[in-house]
Amino acid sequence: MPEVDLVFPRAYVEFADPADDEQVFRCDLTWLTSSFMCIFGRGCRGIYKDAPNTGCCTLGAHFADKDDESRVAAYVDQLTPEQWQFHPGRPVKKADWVEKDDEGERKTLTLVHEEQSACIFHNRADFATGAGCALHGLALEQGRNPLETKPDVCWQLPIRRTYRNVERQDGTSYTEVAIGEYDRRGWGPGGHDLDWYCSGNTEAHVAPEPVFVTHEAELTELMGAGGYGELVRHCEAHVRSRSALALHPADPR
Repeated sequence: MPEVDLVFPRAYVEFADPADDEQVFRCDLTWLTSSFMCIFGRGCRGIYKDAPNTGCCTLGAHFADKDDESRVAAYVDQLTPEQWQFHPGRPVKKADWVEKDDEGERKTLTLVHEEQSACIFHNRADFATGAGCALHGLALEQGRNPLETKPDVCWQLPIRRTYRNVERQDGTSYTEVAIGEYDRRGWGPGGHDLDWYCSGNTEAHVAPEPVFVTHEAELTELMGAGGYGELVRHCEAHVRSRSALALHPADPR
């Protein structure tokens, strides 16, 4: 099995957010200097073995908030039937692509096609463009970064940003913003039931450059330009000095 254990030694760095005195970034240097890359269409097996061509789009995408949904809606309106396999063929309505899960949270509609379930925006392999996200394709056609057109969770994966309030012994506090690996545990209890997953998989650790370089746009969006600049400084220092214990175990040796 090419996937490594979830628990292993990691190196972290903490530094103040240059844009916010009340925030401190805590960044997983082991993950951010790893050789991970998305291999969708180049060996990705999909999170479920019966849907190998749908990657991690099988369950649809939950929206982070109303702004996230509104931003995506503006680009959904620009999609054409030639770009989106499941375009309704008329002006698009929210009901065509938004649904609520069992807990009432809003997400992209999940559609079954050719016995495979996936996000409504995931064009299947039998479509003219081949398998892949219609919103991602729209971004590339328009010369945009896909993080502009896709739901937040889609472009953030497999980077994970979490927040925690930290109380100091002197009675002061700050917000810890953690930037790390979105491994199986990030999906909740069901993450352990996925048939295949990429972030800790040796098959996906094949990039010629580390995550902090290949995901510059995403990390800048998550941390701000100043925060990303400081992260780069720490990552470069870590690459120069890291020991074997600080390497991601899925990286090639």
